[in-house]
Parts: sequence; C-alpha cells; structure tokens
Amino acid sequence: MQKIKLAIINEKYCDYLRKYDYRVPYNHDNKKLRPFVGILFSVNELLYFAPLSSPKPKHLKMYDTIDFLRLDKGRLGAINYNNMLPVKNQNITPINTENKNDLNYSNLLKSQVYWLNRNYDLVITRAKALYFDYTNNNLPNNILSRCCNFKLLEEKCNKYNSELVK
Repeated sequence: MQKIKLAIINEKYCDYLRKYDYRVPYNHDNKKLRPFVGILFSVNELLYFAPLSSPKPKHLKMYDTIDFLRLDKGRLGAINYNNMLPVKNQNITPINTENKNDLNYSNLLKSQVYWLNRNYDLVITRAKALYFDYTNNNLPNNILSRCCNFKLLEEKCNKYNSELVK
C-alpha cells in the first residue's frame, strides 16, 4: 500500500498562487505564521497537497462532504480537499513526525498519518472524486464556490516552477 506523507507547503509558492485564485488559503492564524501541513497524493498524474486542519471541537459535529473529510470522526482534525493545490517537490518540505520539542504535536502528527494510511483508499478516492467533479463542472454551486481552481493552479504551478529552474 502506498503511504500518505505529510508535508509543509512553501509560503512564497502559496502567495504566488493566491495572485490567481483568492481561495488559496493563508498559512497564518490570528496574524501568527503556522506551518501549513497537508497530505501529498497524485491526482491525474500530478502531485497535489491537501491541507490538514488541526482538531477543533466543531469537527466533532460536522459532516463529511465531497470536499471535507474528518479524520477519526474529527478527533484528529480534517482534510480540506476544496483547498488542495498542485505542487512540485521543490514547493514542499516533508515533515518529520519526531519532534522532541513538542511531543503533543508529534503524537498528533503520528496519529494523523496512522489514520490516513489505514484509510488510504477513502482519502484518495475522495480527492480524485472532487477533482473529477470540479473539472467536469459536476458540483453544486455551494461546493464549487469554495474550491480552488485546480486547472488554473496547475498552469500556474508549472509556470512558477519553470521560472525557478531558469
């Protein structure tokens, strides 16, 4: 079974994409920069990053949808598929779940990775379904309006990374 990996996405890369799609999320909370942690997987032969949300009490009451999946019924956070972004390896930094300075965070990351890999098929099927429905214009307007523009961001991802090589 393929393993889902956690990564941090580059802040400057997100800033670049946000110029073209306002739905690209910011990686700060209350004006404090925080790691923008997400999962990596392939969709349509492209590498994608989907941000993870840390556990919040509201997740326990929310429902899973095509663009939102709770991890362990919300106890471990959630995946925000609507904010998934195309990436290249140079746009991300793999996460080491061994953090001796913050054992609680390290344990959360390990628990998330364990749950994600045990539910690999569900996680990947949900990502691909959203991508397919979005690119084929088969989503209700309320979901469509909160999704990043995947095709446009794929073009911008290629442009950004080709300019890095120059």
